[in-house]
Parts: sequence; structure tokens; C-alpha cells
Amino acid sequence: MLVHAHSGLRWIVLLLLVVAVFNALSKLKSSTYTNGDRKLNLFAMVFYHVQFLLGWVLYFFSNKVLFIDGWMKSATNGGMYRFFNLEHALMMTIAFVLLTIGHSKAKKAAPGKKHKTIAVFYTIALILILAAIPWPFRAALGGSWF
Repeated sequence: MLVHAHSGLRWIVLLLLVVAVFNALSKLKSSTYTNGDRKLNLFAMVFYHVQFLLGWVLYFFSNKVLFIDGWMKSATNGGMYRFFNLEHALMMTIAFVLLTIGHSKAKKAAPGKKHKTIAVFYTIALILILAAIPWPFRAALGGSWF
């Protein structure tokens, strides 16, 4: 059940992050930062935090995270173990830090710089997230749409 919640929630997280990035990019020249902008950025960060916490619960209970002899090698499921043990967890943690720092810096920034701060930090985090998702076309990783 947790796997399905974690996989399904990714779509909400991705949608919120994409909307937040496009919103910030479209308002780069604007010196106004509305309450709606603040809420959009906050919801994107909060939903990612929930997703991240679900992911860490799964990290300790999933059969895809297994530290067996040779888990860093690409042979027989080694690629999957390396991906979930290290790559997925590390990239998602970096994205978590970037989103949190970006939101915090944007709160403290001057009104004219808030959108730029969100655009930079959230875009880098979004790219990392997209790279770290076990998409269905990465069959060796056991990815699925849900």
C-alpha cells in the first residue's frame, strides 16, 4: 500500500513543482509576489516533504533496497539495488534540501528576487527528481506508472 501511495503521490508532486517552476519563470521580471505564489511554492514543498518521508519509510521496508554482496555491480539486479540503495535515495535527498533551502531563501528575499530564487532552486530539484524516478521504461528498475 505504501508503494502505491508513494508512486501515486509523485504525480501530484510533479504537477505542483512544474506549475511552481513555470509560475516563477513567467514572473521573473515582476516585483510582486502574491499570497497565491507563496501558497503554490509552499504546497509544492510540503507535498514533496510528504513524498520524501514516505520514501524513507519504504527505504527501510522495501525489498528493492537490499545491501547484498556486490550490490554496486550491474549484474543481475545489481543495477536495481544500486539505484534504490544509493542513486534514488541520494538524488531525492538532494532535491529535498534544494526545495527546502529555495523556499526558505525566497521567504527572506526581496520581493523582486523571490521568483528568481524559486525558479533556480525548484528547477534544479525538479530535474534531479525527474532523473531519479524509476520510470516504467526503465524496466530493470522495476518502475511502474503507479
